Amino acid sequence: MNAIAGWFGHRDRTDPTILDTMRLALPKWGGASPPAVRQDGTLMVQGAPAAHLGRSAGLQIALLGAPLHWSHLPGTEVSVESVADNYRRFGFRMLERLRGPFALALLDPEKGEALLAVDRLGIHPMSYSASEAGLVFGSTATAVAAHPVCSRDLSRQALFEYLYFHAVPSPRSIYQDQSKLLPAQYLHYSNGKAQTGFYWKMPYQEANSQGYDALREEFLSLVEDSVGAALDERPAGAFLSGGTDSSTVCGMYSRRSGEAVHSYSIGFDAQGFDEIEYARIAAARFGLNSREYYVTPEDVLEAIPLITAAYDEPFANESAIPAYYCAKLAAEDGRELVLAGDGGDELFGGNKRYRTQLVFDWYRRVPGWAQRSLEPLLFGFPGGDRIMPIRKARSYVRQAKEPMPDRMENYNFLHRTPLQEIFEPEFLAEVDPEGPLDNLREVYARPQDVSTLNRMLHLDLKLTLADNDLRKVSRTAQLAGVEVRFPLLDERIAEFAAKVPPHLLLKGSKLRYFFKKALSELLPKEIIHKRKHGFGLPVGLWTESHPGLRQLMDDSLARARDRGIVKPEYIDWLLQQHGQTHATYYGVMMWVLMMLEQWLETHGR
Repeated sequence: MNAIAGWFGHRDRTDPTILDTMRLALPKWGGASPPAVRQDGTLMVQGAPAAHLGRSAGLQIALLGAPLHWSHLPGTEVSVESVADNYRRFGFRMLERLRGPFALALLDPEKGEALLAVDRLGIHPMSYSASEAGLVFGSTATAVAAHPVCSRDLSRQALFEYLYFHAVPSPRSIYQDQSKLLPAQYLHYSNGKAQTGFYWKMPYQEANSQGYDALREEFLSLVEDSVGAALDERPAGAFLSGGTDSSTVCGMYSRRSGEAVHSYSIGFDAQGFDEIEYARIAAARFGLNSREYYVTPEDVLEAIPLITAAYDEPFANESAIPAYYCAKLAAEDGRELVLAGDGGDELFGGNKRYRTQLVFDWYRRVPGWAQRSLEPLLFGFPGGDRIMPIRKARSYVRQAKEPMPDRMENYNFLHRTPLQEIFEPEFLAEVDPEGPLDNLREVYARPQDVSTLNRMLHLDLKLTLADNDLRKVSRTAQLAGVEVRFPLLDERIAEFAAKVPPHLLLKGSKLRYFFKKALSELLPKEIIHKRKHGFGLPVGLWTESHPGLRQLMDDSLARARDRGIVKPEYIDWLLQQHGQTHATYYGVMMWVLMMLEQWLETHGR
């Protein structure tokens, strides 16, 4: 596991107490002690293969990431010396020239300045706490909170946003007075003050005049090159869910390799959740050396304490558990590096909500005079709610009139029930209920003069990928003892996706139209045309049917009643709905509450 931890400020930076504290803050993965930690002044790095650490030209530099290169110096190795040279020449704008997934900490004691930054897609995380006393930074929130000048008090706003998003979204941190960098964001610290900015933005070109054939040729070349660039001399493999993304990575990997690629797949013995048959189709098509593992409720019980200990913040994406077992399978097979297919949906328009929201957008293009004529008739029709077509039309108009991106959260648990019925009054009084939506609105509005589709994609690059799925896959891979890389999140592919016209990304009701058509000769037709499935765990069903999971859920929710966060009456209502109506649906919020309680207990709260 690679990690950065450091301190820049007025205190004695050679104080061994501080260094010892920072060393202890580096997580222990899988119950094992971390490898030896190198230290150089104020900076420490854990793990060597993808880490650069040292001094050059008076600068102290820690850089994590691979593969890395300079866009303006083809073939030039990214080293401490080259980072120092580029920083002296270009300042923070050197970040525009650094390509690949990375986390950077650069200290300039002579000028009393520091620079922190993460890559364009937020593959590597960075947490920090900045004040007049100094700047504390680390790859995890836990490392920052361990420093003696930092608060370890939990943020109630972050707890609220965790229950909203099922993870703590950047820039929020679970700890007070601490933040996380967003994708493509940097922080400049000088004279006790911190300033953040973006060194890169998605270069949307919706009026791009390239034809489909030219786009397809460029795309296929980029995907094959990015898969090759993600590999090195270590034994490698690939995750294979049976979806379009992982199948694409496996197919391109197989094409480049010329030999049987090692692939790893997870199944579930639960109707509606298992798509391992598609993984088998891909494995047969590409001649993969495939291994499978079926996750059981007993596996879930075993993994929960490992997962909650591994994450530096509460995290409730239940697919972290199958992701862990998939990575564990690869580690047991001797793989040190595994390729993952994350990113295709969020770059090329593969999520069902994009299609749904664009249907609502149609109504917003209806002339105002027509809306003013229609709506009084529709909503004034006597007994309309008892007539199915009218009731549906009313629901459609109500949702269509809501602004974006707020409309995308209509089915969020925290919008389905009044907050006063969910939260204890004292807790609710200390949070901003608009905080989650403000976070969404800022990211959604950041691209200028682009379509609704590209705004949704831009939002998901941050919210679904950087804040959630990448944290899920990266942390569970580290827990299992393998490194994971994401070829589809090569910034060249991201920049390419930004110039594919929206009508090719989503054509009518066809999701990922360009992506699937371009890959139609590589991928099996069954995978091209299959319904989108996902990698979800059947937690709602298993917590109802499996005695051990049910007991863990009941015990966790019983203790959650005394936290002063969620009302006991709301927990009772969830349990009742879970047992009597829709176990899969209501099981989600029960899981979110259980994983919060498990995290709080594991981390001594």
